Amino acid sequence: MAAIQLDGLTKRFGDVLAVDDLDLTVEEGEIFGFLGPNGAGKSTTIDILLDFVRPTDGTATVLGYDAQKESLKVRQRIGVLPDAYHVYDRLTGRQHMEFVVESKEVDADIEAIMDRVQILEAADRKAGGYSKGMRQRLILAMALVGDPDLLVLDEPSTGLDPNGAREMREIIQAENDRGTTVFFSSHIMEQVEAVCDRVAIINRGQLVAVDSIEGLRGSTETTTTLEITVSGIDDEDVEMVRAHENVRSVALDGTTLRVTMSGGSKFDILNELDDAGVEVGDFSVDEYSLEDLFVKYTTEEQEVET
Repeated sequence: MAAIQLDGLTKRFGDVLAVDDLDLTVEEGEIFGFLGPNGAGKSTTIDILLDFVRPTDGTATVLGYDAQKESLKVRQRIGVLPDAYHVYDRLTGRQHMEFVVESKEVDADIEAIMDRVQILEAADRKAGGYSKGMRQRLILAMALVGDPDLLVLDEPSTGLDPNGAREMREIIQAENDRGTTVFFSSHIMEQVEAVCDRVAIINRGQLVAVDSIEGLRGSTETTTTLEITVSGIDDEDVEMVRAHENVRSVALDGTTLRVTMSGGSKFDILNELDDAGVEVGDFSVDEYSLEDLFVKYTTEEQEVET
């Protein structure tokens, strides 16, 4: 059973087509990234999943339940960290958690959950004194009450410093390791690239790509730059590398050989140099990042449509 299934999902706000005939499947157990520029339809899609907004056409199924007709059952099995959230300054973290436990009518070990998100030591402090990162972890802890099968995270790392973002990423990975499916919307590409199994890119309400990061790289005309520290290399060796079918350019700068490739195995180049008697030292790879791919997919779609 899919964790999320969208079929022909469409939403209009007057003359604005926010979501346009969206078909998407998120499998159980995935960490799935949902990306798009501002106004692309990400938030509208999430609002439909949570039954905050009703679709104009099409269906949204969450954990086998119709997101609109069976929204109560959906909410009982999911946890949500919304982009726009707030805490009650005068309540402690523990009081926030107790409120959720009572609202969901579930048994939950509050301290264990707060420990999982690394705020147990602040459980009895008022949330008004929490840092930005602590507030986000408190909201995540509230989302984890009842051991949800699906976490919907909307910009979970916004406003966090690098350490806070790393901690949030580790928490997300740990929850997925427990078996929870994660649907993860973010504009911080490094975070998505680090944790997601697959990603979908939405632009102007339409899906323009759905794949793993490597799959996205493989399906577009992208290049990889390989920098190799070498010694004992001559012009004949450089020409040998340049003749490789996947090599686009080669430059030798002192002891650094820079090879730009489109596809193919980087280790083929290293092996060929080694077979030719070139001493290969350190090497590094500069691949297309998810941010590069995101820009490529979204700007090209816009260029085609204009």
